[in-house]
Amino acid sequence: MRLVILGPPGAGKGTQAARLAAHFTIPAVSTGDIFRSNIAEGTPLGVQVKEILDSGGYVSDDITNAMVRDRLAQDDAQRGFLLDGYPRTRAQVAELDAMLADSGHALDRVVELTVEREEIVQRLLKRAETEGRSDDTEDVIRRRQQIYTDETAPLVEVYRERGLLVAVDGLGEVDEVTQRLVSAIEQA
Repeated sequence: MRLVILGPPGAGKGTQAARLAAHFTIPAVSTGDIFRSNIAEGTPLGVQVKEILDSGGYVSDDITNAMVRDRLAQDDAQRGFLLDGYPRTRAQVAELDAMLADSGHALDRVVELTVEREEIVQRLLKRAETEGRSDDTEDVIRRRQQIYTDETAPLVEVYRERGLLVAVDGLGEVDEVTQRLVSAIEQA
């Protein structure tokens, strides 16, 4: 199973990606986790990425594409994967298409978690308090929401036109959302 999970920052993609990956026994590939790992390790990439994220921006396509291509080439991703946080732009969609074509594969499904913007802002402000995440200030959160609307939300239509998209309500108890996602993926 080769999946992509879309939704604005704070919609619960990371939580649900881990659950879906476990359900389908595939690795969850999170660009955010890759970025945070580099930041924690203090790598040159991590320093660069931290600066970008702290300002509310997105990491460039070139850096992100290279990291994803490398990750999808690893052994555990050969029989499937779930991408969380990638693709974010039309250019990344084209790059992902090329990566998959090179390996003779295609996406099976793209799931979109839908959550209202103000709910997301409140979720992320709460996360900032509990996890101490410096990149979760209200201004940065709102800027990321707008970038998502401008750059990533249009991908929903791309995948809808391809017949790959299933939209799932991201509000509710975590277990309920997981069940809705699994059902939508398996029934689509």
